[in-house]
Amino acid sequence: MIRDVRSLPRTVWLLAAISLVNDAASDMIYPLVPLYLASVLMVGPKALGVIEGIAEAASSLLKLFAGVLADRSGRARAWVIAGYGLAGFARPLIGLATSWFGVLACRVADRIGKGLRSAPRDALISLSVEPQRRGLAFGFHRSMDNFGAVIGPLAAAGLLAAGLDLRTVFLLSIVPALLVLVLALKVPEPERAPLPSKAPIRWTLAGMPPAFRRYLFALGLFTLGNSSNMFLLLRANELGADATRTTLMWALFSFVAALLSTPLSALSDRYGRADTLALAWFAYAIAYFAIGRLPSADWALWLAFAGYGVVTAALEGTEKALVADLVPRELSGTAFGWYNLVAGILLLPASLLFGWLWSMLSPGAAFAFGSACALLAAVLLKTWVLRADPVRT
Repeated sequence: MIRDVRSLPRTVWLLAAISLVNDAASDMIYPLVPLYLASVLMVGPKALGVIEGIAEAASSLLKLFAGVLADRSGRARAWVIAGYGLAGFARPLIGLATSWFGVLACRVADRIGKGLRSAPRDALISLSVEPQRRGLAFGFHRSMDNFGAVIGPLAAAGLLAAGLDLRTVFLLSIVPALLVLVLALKVPEPERAPLPSKAPIRWTLAGMPPAFRRYLFALGLFTLGNSSNMFLLLRANELGADATRTTLMWALFSFVAALLSTPLSALSDRYGRADTLALAWFAYAIAYFAIGRLPSADWALWLAFAGYGVVTAALEGTEKALVADLVPRELSGTAFGWYNLVAGILLLPASLLFGWLWSMLSPGAAFAFGSACALLAAVLLKTWVLRADPVRT
């Protein structure tokens, strides 16, 4: 495995390093935003809801836009540089905001940057590696991303413990942002033929392979049951875990996902993309159902968070590798735009539905619903998605 990872192309290594540093910067300040709004700007959860809702909606819509235009021009690198640059310079400005409107502007700019870079970046990875190593490449990228999510909060905690205030921590996030920009400028553009300039720009799924459209349906069903991870933390707290234990459980989840994303996603290169992903979705169904049935915050909850990290590690890279398998090279940006749009925009109704089931019925009912969606998605993937026009999976 180490030898295989070391042999990955330079583009994959650069994008993985960028994700590591960028996510460390992002997660260094993201947990502090609610605290900054409440303790410095003196606003509450309503403002936070407006900020995050608008920011995430803007990000989801731009993922398709950037992917389509990257295919049209045959150039994805510029979108990656612009996306990381915009986000990196927007985050530190939160420390200069004097009202929640300023925080809103910075968060929207941050998420716009994510929307601009996501699909072109995923296309760059798929275009830079052989089809038989896509699982390994996407798994390695997700692993570095998850390691960044572990490093960022620890860095923030260290800076705060050293006596720095919130504004200073936000401003210091400019340092990793500059490193990300330097690395992004070194990413090469892979060779591929751009779409004919006279061809109409398509914002629909017309012209996409039928198997890819069916895959998006199954993915949407899975996402409908995959609510915000905040509900996992709420469940831990409800079962009796205090703030410290809840934080450590989340760190355990992130560390397990980071450690195993590369080897588990690489299994899809050997044993088949559809088989690996269907098994991961099935395992997700088991994990969600189990979390909903736990009676207390004892060792079983720690095991559940670790197990959820294993499941996340197996599905993140494999989902993207299957996208690349199902579409031609010249449409890779558009395909990843649709993938990111579906996976992102359905998180809002998924979380609203999950919260309603939790409040009106019980936490167990909400987690059982998520489990059922994952189980049905796994069945559709195995029996329906690839049936009509098989590809190497």
